[in-house]
Amino acid sequence: MRIAVVGGGIGGLCLAHGLRGAGVDVAVYERDLSRTDRLQGYRVHINPDGAAALRECLPAAGWERFERSAGTDGNGFGFLTEQLKPLLVLDPDEEKHYSASRITLRQVLLDGLDVRFGKRFVRYEQGDAITLHFEDGTTAGCDVLVGADGIRSRVREQYLPHAGTEEVGVVAVAGKLFLDENDWIPRSLLDRANTIVPTSRCGMFLASHDGFGHTDADGALFDNTRPYLMWAYAAHGLDLTEGLQQTVLRRISQWSPDLQRIVRSSHSDTVSQWRIRSSKPIERWESTNVTLLGDAIHAMTPMRGIGANVALRDAQLLARKLVEEGVEGIRAYETEMYDYGFAAVRDSLRAARQFAEGSPLSRTLFRTVLRTASAVPALKRAMF
Repeated sequence: MRIAVVGGGIGGLCLAHGLRGAGVDVAVYERDLSRTDRLQGYRVHINPDGAAALRECLPAAGWERFERSAGTDGNGFGFLTEQLKPLLVLDPDEEKHYSASRITLRQVLLDGLDVRFGKRFVRYEQGDAITLHFEDGTTAGCDVLVGADGIRSRVREQYLPHAGTEEVGVVAVAGKLFLDENDWIPRSLLDRANTIVPTSRCGMFLASHDGFGHTDADGALFDNTRPYLMWAYAAHGLDLTEGLQQTVLRRISQWSPDLQRIVRSSHSDTVSQWRIRSSKPIERWESTNVTLLGDAIHAMTPMRGIGANVALRDAQLLARKLVEEGVEGIRAYETEMYDYGFAAVRDSLRAARQFAEGSPLSRTLFRTVLRTASAVPALKRAMF
C-alpha cells in the first residue's frame, strides 16, 4: 500500500511518521521549496492528547528531541480584567502540557521522512489507484491520498467541493514581545496563560514561551532561543486601516499601562493580522481512498487553542486504522474524526464569539460568573 500525504504541516508529518514506523510506504509532498522556507509563526500549545499522538507516532529519538526543544505549559490559566485584576485563576493541570514553537516542531517532524519539496499539488485522478498532478508538470502514484494541506486545501476543493471555511467576523492582531529585552513584565503574565475579559466587544490572550532553543544538524537556529510573550487581540469587525499596533493601542488606550506597553514595545516585524475563519458544517460523506485531516477538513478558530492537537489526534487515529485495516480503515477513521473534529469546530466557534463579541451586559455577567466561581470551589470545579 502506497500512501501519499499532500501537505507537510504538523498533522501530515505526524501521520507520515506513524505510518513509516509501521513499515508503510509513505511519501509527503510539500509546496515549500525547502525545510527552512517556513520560518515564521508563534507558539503552539500541545495538550496531553497531542503529546500522546506525538509520542506514539514519532520514533524515540524524535520524541526526545521534541521534549528537549519544547518548554512546559502547565502553570494554569487566568481570566483577568483589562486592568489586570484577577477574575478567576485555574490551577495547573496534573497532566503535562508543552509550549512548542511551530517552527521548531516542524523541523523535528521533518527529520527522517521522505518529503518531496517544491511540489505544489494541482489535482488528482481517482480509481483503484490514484495519480497526483503537480504544478511543475510531474505526476506521482499512490493507493491512498491524504489531504493535509491546510485551510485552503486543494485536495478538499476537489474531493468535497461543498466543504470549506467561512469568515466569522472576528479579526485578530498578534505579536511577540522578546523577554530578554524587557524585564518589567508582571510575573502573573509570565507564570501562566491569561485571557483579558473587558466589558467591550473584544479580548486579548497572552502566553509566554520560555525560549528553549533548538539547533538543527547544520547548526541553524530556529527562532526560539529567545523567550517571548505572545499576545493576541481580537474584536468583531476590527478596522486595521491605521496600522496594526496603532489600531490595537487605540482600542486599549484605557486598559492597564502594562498591556499598552506590551503592544507598543513589540517588534513590528513580529506583528501580524488575520481574519478568523471556521469550517462550514457539512453532512457525512461516503468514504473512498481519498481522505483529509486537520485544517483541511475541520479548520477551527484559535480561541480554544486546540487546532494543532486535533490534527495530531487525526494523524494518530488515521495511522492506526491504515496499519490495521488498510484502505478499509479510512471509513472507521472518518466516522470517528467527523464527530470529534466538528464538535471541536463548534466549540471553538462559540469560544471565538464569547471572546470577541457579546453586549456589555452579557460580558459583565460573564465576569460576575468568573468571580463567583473563583469564590466558590464547587462551582469552579463544575465549570472547569
